[in-house]
Amino acid sequence: MFIYILNCHGEPLMPCQPRKARLLLKAGKAKVVKMVPFTLQLLYGSSGYKQTISLGIDAGTQHIGVSATTENTVLFEAEVKPRTDIQKLLATRRQFRRARRGRTTRYRSARFLNRKKPDGWIAPSIQHKVDAHLKTVKMVHTLLPVSKTTIEAAQFDLQKILNPQIEGVEYQQGPQLGFWNVREYVLARDSHCCQWCKGKSKDPVLSVHHIESRKTGGDRPDNLVTLCETCHDLIHRTHQESKIVKRSNGFRDATQMGMIRWKIYEQARAQFPRVYQTYGYITKHQRIVHKLEKSHMVDARCISGNPLAQSDGTWYLVKYVRRNNRQLHKATIRKGGKRQRSTAPKYVHEFRLFDCVRYQGKVCFVFGRRSSGYFDLRTLDGTKISASASYKKLKIVQQASTCLVERRVAVPPTA
Repeated sequence: MFIYILNCHGEPLMPCQPRKARLLLKAGKAKVVKMVPFTLQLLYGSSGYKQTISLGIDAGTQHIGVSATTENTVLFEAEVKPRTDIQKLLATRRQFRRARRGRTTRYRSARFLNRKKPDGWIAPSIQHKVDAHLKTVKMVHTLLPVSKTTIEAAQFDLQKILNPQIEGVEYQQGPQLGFWNVREYVLARDSHCCQWCKGKSKDPVLSVHHIESRKTGGDRPDNLVTLCETCHDLIHRTHQESKIVKRSNGFRDATQMGMIRWKIYEQARAQFPRVYQTYGYITKHQRIVHKLEKSHMVDARCISGNPLAQSDGTWYLVKYVRRNNRQLHKATIRKGGKRQRSTAPKYVHEFRLFDCVRYQGKVCFVFGRRSSGYFDLRTLDGTKISASASYKKLKIVQQASTCLVERRVAVPPTA
């Protein structure tokens, strides 16, 4: 575990070990500015010894891998989960507004001058994905003196999947061609896991199986499924091909990634120094050559350029949440046409939603609160700590924000 250090001007320095941090606090030479990740600010001095730190970002719509490394050591690793509820919340708001227009209310003249969207506008659910990547890069830059940042711009080319004849400028400089491009998409869609045994065979070799024959179904993604070599051989030997259900998950995540990948790279290059790009097939090649397991953080470590950097097992889970709930009433109407109010007091016994608290020696977050002073406590991955914990047994660790960070201690995959 590393303790992150800022100088007296708030600029990041190289991290230190916990022992040195205790000595600085005991001598009164530093103060605590953040609990998770644990960060100190020196009360003296403005410069210090710095090494070359490379930051790798494994971009994605559901998970973002982050790894800041030197040549031999992992200084910071995290898995980031952007919000996925924005589209649903906007649909609920649209439903409320549509119902309100049909009710008998005071008249308001129609307005037509507020319909034009600004140039470069994208949907809020997709804009959040761009902002989440940039906020994550900025968070690491505030903790460490990062020398360069590398972002994985793309893993496969969606346009080539939808239109195999696309070429030239229209091809969008896709990193892979033909069936290998489709194969990489199918592996990513199935989370690099055998869809027959769900990984129980422990076979690391994966292949792409045609549900229907290549002559009948072709190489379309909905005709392909990921199988390990053991299950692939078993299915063909026992003739169980008919038991595999044809599937189609759509292209939502891939489409969003195609929209935001260049925005992330261009905006990051405008905000941070020395930003570079790479592609998914290069990351995969590095992982295979060094015999590393598949995970978002390991991919980010390969993207940073130091795939063999050693980690002490400490990593962080970061989750983005909404700031406020402005909905006045719940969607379900009670008998008699009465609407149930959805608002709750912001603070209940000096605690609010998403506060990081300590309860019975465990660090968790407030996911629900009652006016009686009892709270629903959970970790960021949804593990329930207590469904009804009294406020008298809670101790504040860090106040709520839109970016929740939780420290984990587990050995991630290494060479």
